[in-house]
Amino acid sequence: MFRGETYCKVLRDDRGATAIEYGLIVALIVIAIMVSLSTLADGGSGLWAVVKDKVVEGTT
Repeated sequence: MFRGETYCKVLRDDRGATAIEYGLIVALIVIAIMVSLSTLADGGSGLWAVVKDKVVEGTT
């Protein structure tokens, strides 16, 4: 009887599922931040290349 009650409690306990859901949400947010920063970094490096070229042109 004790084993059956424990099994039912385990099946009704949803605390672990909630933690997993929050973990997945955080993982998706982190992935979105990484993608956006990568996109911004690519655009920023192009901008600095233009600035470098202008500086080199100005010094020659």
